[in-house]
Amino acid sequence: MKAKVSFFILALQCSLCKAQFHTVSNGSNIYKIETITEIPSGKSAIVEPSNERDTSSMLSSDLEGMRQKLISQYISVSYPLKHIQVNSSFGTRNDPFTGKLSNHNGMDLHTKGDEVYSMLAGRVKKVGRDKRSGIYVVLEHGNYTVSYCHLSKVLVRKEDNVIAGNVIGISGSTGRSTSEHLHLTCKYKNKYINPTIMLDYIKETKTECLAKLMAIVA
Repeated sequence: MKAKVSFFILALQCSLCKAQFHTVSNGSNIYKIETITEIPSGKSAIVEPSNERDTSSMLSSDLEGMRQKLISQYISVSYPLKHIQVNSSFGTRNDPFTGKLSNHNGMDLHTKGDEVYSMLAGRVKKVGRDKRSGIYVVLEHGNYTVSYCHLSKVLVRKEDNVIAGNVIGISGSTGRSTSEHLHLTCKYKNKYINPTIMLDYIKETKTECLAKLMAIVA
């Protein structure tokens, strides 16, 4: 029995390895195995269907369920840009306009007419424009709010629901800006926090999910 289960697992692994990362595996071609019970003297053989097919189906179903769950977790977070390059970090810095030390309440990311993405699922709390932030979008994710500033264009409306990876705008240089960039601010319960916390969370989530997915098909 152990040998037969081992054979099934090996076949299943080979099948999953051939599947694309983003596709659903069709599963292995498993042949029905029958076992013959001990034949009493003078009686014909009794053929009983093995439960190995049921076992293998359960294993395949469990693996597929786990794979789908990991994929869902992987796409539940998104970086705000396709490429992350930090121009100015959170905290104390020299103000680019005055040259004096000042507190930078967010993070500036390098952009060049790039699509800007929602990092988590949530709703659009506010869309606006002012002299400091330029064109901006504020997204609400439970106790967290994220502001995307200095945009050239907004592609969502107030009260819209968004999911991670939705394009919410196009980067620009509107407002108090010396050159094009995305100014990202994050708040937790209305208090500023370092956006690196959210970026690290996104990285850890994606890395962990990818490692587990690779382990399933290994």
